[in-house]
Amino acid sequence: MTASHELIPPEGAAAAADPAVVPELVDELSGPVETDATEPVDALVPELADADDELDADDEDDPLAGRPVHVPGRLAPRTRRARPVSVKRRRRSSALVLSLALLATGVLWSVLAPSGNAANPTQSEAVRNGQALYLQGCSTCHGLNGAGTQSGPSLVGVGSAAVDFQMSTGRMPLAGAAAQAKRKEPSYSQTQIDQIAAYIQTMGGGIQKPTVTQQELAAADLAFGGELYRANCAQCHQANGQGAPLTYGKYAPALTNATPEQIIEAMRVGPESMPVFGQGQLDDNSAKAIAAYIVASRDATSPGGDKLGAYGPVPEGLLAILVGIGGLLGVCLWIGARQKV
Repeated sequence: MTASHELIPPEGAAAAADPAVVPELVDELSGPVETDATEPVDALVPELADADDELDADDEDDPLAGRPVHVPGRLAPRTRRARPVSVKRRRRSSALVLSLALLATGVLWSVLAPSGNAANPTQSEAVRNGQALYLQGCSTCHGLNGAGTQSGPSLVGVGSAAVDFQMSTGRMPLAGAAAQAKRKEPSYSQTQIDQIAAYIQTMGGGIQKPTVTQQELAAADLAFGGELYRANCAQCHQANGQGAPLTYGKYAPALTNATPEQIIEAMRVGPESMPVFGQGQLDDNSAKAIAAYIVASRDATSPGGDKLGAYGPVPEGLLAILVGIGGLLGVCLWIGARQKV
């Protein structure tokens, strides 16, 4: 007994054998080849952009690129998958935008930024020389950076006015420990003092050294300056600027050798026991009027005779007692001695 084998054609073959289905298959195969619309990989993983560019280069070298390939039912050219703009192109665009933004920022800054003067080479040289002088003669007590040590206070923010006063009067460098630094001949020239003051001025700023011209002194109101001096200064420095003792071994120094700049500097910085007179108490015109009065009082004539050092009524009364009454006692003793004979 033999088994009969029946050949069952495939589904596609049976359909192709049917004359009614053949036109539909032909139309389906002759249509455009559909490609899967995938999401761009470049946008998801930037690191694959370079690899994608390498694939493009490989496609350009591929001899089959652009040749027709066999697709059932039709001939169709090889197509590439759709991709976005290259990452390199986007990078070039970003670099161009950044360059334009920087250029625009520079133009706006040059137009809107406040104008400043170029650095003064003379001032820079003075600061360099002042730094060298400071390191040589001042850093031992005040520190290499001016922050101060156990032997000297900090100089940060004191300004050039304080430096000029202390050094031009010879109080600094300090000769020795005392209740108060005494005035003496300065150890540095005025040029060197100005250089050190310029260097100290760079340490946090501070009150700058004042400038007083002879024209300003001549134009100052001496009467007004005298009123201000008697109201604010005479209690310590005496009426004629001869100085007086204070407590704890300190004293108000005489003003006989003080320059107008030193007088104004002392008012602004308040050295030793002297209070500080700022712009709120004495403005620049008032300070210059006081300085002019002190300078003028030195050369003022004394209509009553010798000024006796201009120390005021106390030495004058003492001299009157010693000379006047002592002389009268001497005359009386002489008369009494003659009567006995």
